[in-house]
Amino acid sequence: MKQHRICLLKRCADKLYGGLNMSWHAVILFAVGTAVLTALFLIVPIFKDTSFVRMGVYLEAWIFFAVIIMSNCKKPLESAAKTFMFFLVSQPLIYLFQVPFSWQGWNIFRYYPYWFGLTLLTFPAAFIGWYITKKNWLSVLILSPVMAFLGITLHECAEHAVHHFPQLILAGLFCLGQIVVYACVFFPKIPQRIVGLAIPVIAIAAAVMFTPKQLIGMYDTLPGEPELTSTATIAVEDDSVADVSFSNAEYASVYIVAYQCGSTSITVKDGDREYRYSIEIYNDDETFCDRITAIE
Repeated sequence: MKQHRICLLKRCADKLYGGLNMSWHAVILFAVGTAVLTALFLIVPIFKDTSFVRMGVYLEAWIFFAVIIMSNCKKPLESAAKTFMFFLVSQPLIYLFQVPFSWQGWNIFRYYPYWFGLTLLTFPAAFIGWYITKKNWLSVLILSPVMAFLGITLHECAEHAVHHFPQLILAGLFCLGQIVVYACVFFPKIPQRIVGLAIPVIAIAAAVMFTPKQLIGMYDTLPGEPELTSTATIAVEDDSVADVSFSNAEYASVYIVAYQCGSTSITVKDGDREYRYSIEIYNDDETFCDRITAIE
């Protein structure tokens, strides 16, 4: 029974990574389908603060989709063109589908330039990435940054889940699954698999050693929800307490990485306008929380 399951998993993996008919028609349908799914995750309230909403903000799901397209193409130029088209269609559609449901309206497209920049990079990346289909040491070299990225993301999700269980458990398992599957599919020889699996382990170890210890990472909304433009900047007075950055997920939303209990102030500048806030990190029944207050 166990051997049967292993064979079934292998057949599924071989089908997914090399056995699909990745025609142009299929690429367009794939792009539209993933855009609809991502928009649903971002719009429907039940998905808020879950692993699913990350699909609209972070890269791990899009790496998964890109690898599927690349591994089902016959030539590197085909891989580059089809991956580029997939991102060119899917990314703006995600924002377009959200327009009727978002209070930002068309202003939600302010987040698209980041993804458009990534879309342009997919052409050369997918051209090179096609060579993972050779399933040799070149595959290990090409996938090494991906494996490292997935390892670090896995570590971040696990740290978050420790404080907010079961949040991001699925995202962490998704990254772990990609690491294992890529090693099994594209690194057929044992030495290649050992090196390939060592890469995310080393990346996690480096993140633990060299990244400042964080108590918690959390999202919060700025008081008053100021209407900011894409040129807005944010500065933290004491970054030993917390680091604060804008979130791409929601307008006037910030992502806070806390390092210790305490308080500091943040300043948001947007052209001639300036907003100041105080931020307090505190421990509430062994759960770290934040409190943001506007400074008049």
